[in-house]
Amino acid sequence: MQGKKTALITGATSGIGYELARLFARDGYQLILVARDEETLKRVADELAGEHKVSAKVIAKDLSLAGSAQEIFSEVERDDGIVDVLVNNAGFGLLGPFVRTDLQKELAMMQVHVVSLTHLTKLCLKGMLERQEGKILNVASTAAFQPGPLMAVYYASKAYVLSFSQAIANEVRGSGVTVSVLCPGPTRTAFMHRAGMKPSKVFNRIAMDAASVAAAGYEGLMRGETVTVPGFMNKVFAFTVRVAPRGWVTSIIRRIQERRLKA
Repeated sequence: MQGKKTALITGATSGIGYELARLFARDGYQLILVARDEETLKRVADELAGEHKVSAKVIAKDLSLAGSAQEIFSEVERDDGIVDVLVNNAGFGLLGPFVRTDLQKELAMMQVHVVSLTHLTKLCLKGMLERQEGKILNVASTAAFQPGPLMAVYYASKAYVLSFSQAIANEVRGSGVTVSVLCPGPTRTAFMHRAGMKPSKVFNRIAMDAASVAAAGYEGLMRGETVTVPGFMNKVFAFTVRVAPRGWVTSIIRRIQERRLKA
């Protein structure tokens, strides 16, 4: 049990974020749950607080809006709260040729995946370093390991999350603070529906469930592991794309995405 340590989790109402919140609650962490939908947040908070006898504060914020990270952190500070663990999980995708996709959605995606994630990390990391204790988990994707035609902005933003997390993990080494990055492959969540993608037979065969992905990420975080890729096939894929010719890998990803567009 982790006493009264507090975990702040973004994108906490469904999928991997929800399953991570369950794991933290199980181990006695007090929760600060962040998502856009306040009603759903309250329902999840009540469920986890009741089941695990922990406190669960909700902060309804849209991380695609400039300044939302500061607003979240300021609210935590107003309550004299301390963030012992930060989980930057919020995110979404968008499928289609870059020239035709919705620019506003892509700008919102970059705000969530890059700007808000970086801002929350900056705000929480300072206190962790002062206390010489803390953990940060950023959720990227196996998409981070290569370019992604037809999901260009999503893949690029996740590459940022991976690179940024690895760099900061190196900077804080030996400080008592650890930074980890979770890189799941296909996962059965609402992500595909929001991205405009339809599940294929291949997806259904290889996709992991959100609880298994969250468990791998949680265990990696607790071990102080810098990069966690859950699932054997995802590990093989992540290794292969790093050693294979870049142009070949990009072409393969293009063909996969084209099939999703036609589904």
